[in-house]
Amino acid sequence: MEYLFSYGTLQSELVQISTFGRKLEGTRDALPGYKIMTITIDDQDFVTTSGTARHRNLKFTGDASDVVEGTVFKMSTDELEQADSYEPEGYARELVQLRSGITAWVYLTREQANEE
Repeated sequence: MEYLFSYGTLQSELVQISTFGRKLEGTRDALPGYKIMTITIDDQDFVTTSGTARHRNLKFTGDASDVVEGTVFKMSTDELEQADSYEPEGYARELVQLRSGITAWVYLTREQANEE
């Protein structure tokens, strides 16, 4: 099993059903050392599925007082690959440590992934 931390559209039941064919079970968690920024997505398929071109993205700060709230989902490796297909071009999957101690995957833009 894999863990995936979502701070954005993957928390939506409609997006989950469209992407995975089911509603995911998750628990609230948080990612310290990051803050939210908003970016515009050009991928029209993603915009259609998610319902908006404006999306949240993470910015690494390293400051423990910066915390991003979200949901951690437990899923199969196949479902994690489905999540990869859902994310728009330019996003990368990174392993992070959540406040709960769980090591989970999270999506952020490749520029942010390369800065760490």
